[in-house]
Amino acid sequence: MRPTKIWANLGVKDVTTTRNFYSALGFKPNEGYDKTDEITSFLFGNDDFVINFFVQDSLKNALRGEVADLSKGNEVIFTLWADNKEEADKWAVEVRNGGGKIFDEPAEFGPGYYGFGFSDPDGHKWNVFNC
Repeated sequence: MRPTKIWANLGVKDVTTTRNFYSALGFKPNEGYDKTDEITSFLFGNDDFVINFFVQDSLKNALRGEVADLSKGNEVIFTLWADNKEEADKWAVEVRNGGGKIFDEPAEFGPGYYGFGFSDPDGHKWNVFNC
């Protein structure tokens, strides 16, 4: 098997809220997959990693099971690169302004390491990292 592309599919309560949040952070919409109440999709990073955000009931059907309850646990944490401390701090402001929740404030966490952790409106976790 030789996969040529990988992407993530996450469940959300409200596609419009998710679309607005990631648009406010400046992520590029994945054209053609962001125009319904069932799904929104964005491209992340230089390689255009795709994350599709499906309304939870739709994802539940595809999973043939329950969607993770992020108020009780975690599923994964995605990491975003910041070029410097100032860029990381700017991201923190944008996350707050966009409706995200900072769960780990911007700080140094070792020699030469700086960043913070946040969750989107549905509780999907991210960190912004610079070293």
